[in-house]
Amino acid sequence: MLTQFHRLDLNLLRVLVAIDRCRSVTEAGRRLALSQPATSNALARLREAFDDPLFVRAAGGLMPTPLAERIVPIAAQHLESLEAALTEPAAFDPQRSVTEWRLSLSDLGEMVFLPAIADAVLREAPRTRLTNVAAPAERVADALGRREIDLAIGIMDPKQRGIRSTLLFRERYMALSRRDCPGSWRTRAGFIDAALVVAAPTATYHQGIAESLERHRLGHRIVVRARHFAAIPDLVAGGQLLAIVPEMFAQMACTRLKLAMWPVPLAMPLYDVGMVWHAATDGDSAQVWLRERVLRLFRRGSTVGAAATR
Repeated sequence: MLTQFHRLDLNLLRVLVAIDRCRSVTEAGRRLALSQPATSNALARLREAFDDPLFVRAAGGLMPTPLAERIVPIAAQHLESLEAALTEPAAFDPQRSVTEWRLSLSDLGEMVFLPAIADAVLREAPRTRLTNVAAPAERVADALGRREIDLAIGIMDPKQRGIRSTLLFRERYMALSRRDCPGSWRTRAGFIDAALVVAAPTATYHQGIAESLERHRLGHRIVVRARHFAAIPDLVAGGQLLAIVPEMFAQMACTRLKLAMWPVPLAMPLYDVGMVWHAATDGDSAQVWLRERVLRLFRRGSTVGAAATR
């Protein structure tokens, strides 16, 4: 472990953070405008100073040692604070910007949020581009820290240092079926006898639908499990199946296929949909502009009416 901090070249900490984010000496050097030998030499000096390998080779690239995992977040936070204090953020010009926005949306989020975001952003900033990276929920904080994504929208409550979040809205689950479905399906007695279809995407928390049905001892009524929400409307349009889906998605499905939706006659959890970003981008004018558009589009009060049950 480092014992003489005053002898450490603090420029090396930029290399340490860059290697951690890139997991590659070559890529870290490219980001810092350093040659590969210079970056390798800096890593060697860091290893000598800390008397620790700091990074070891693994299948997915360089992996940090426990010591590196402990010191890199601290170094990164202070470097970002220093950079923010010493640099004046450039004003964002939406008409001239060629920024590529990198979002993280699940397959459901892509259907519900991306069309509105794309329309609003490209209307004001026509030369920018949008990419949905769709990081798994458990990787969102890491992806934000590595600048792989600019922001994420979904069911998330990250606790990691340096991550910011804000609530957009609270949502409920709804039943979805053909309009001419049996009337008994709208009652608890008829609902529990219906054949159910649920989506269980691996990248979001909506697998809680199936878990709620299991708690109601209705797991045996799930006859179709889809990997993606996109398949649900066509599945219920056949008339034999009843689905449980988020309300915003139910509204879209009813518009497209003229289906019917109503509150699930069971106690179902509500869920919070939020926007998440990294604290390092708090003052970045382009990032602030993007977040303001998302807030303008989706921030609202609870959509839950009196008929909803907990």
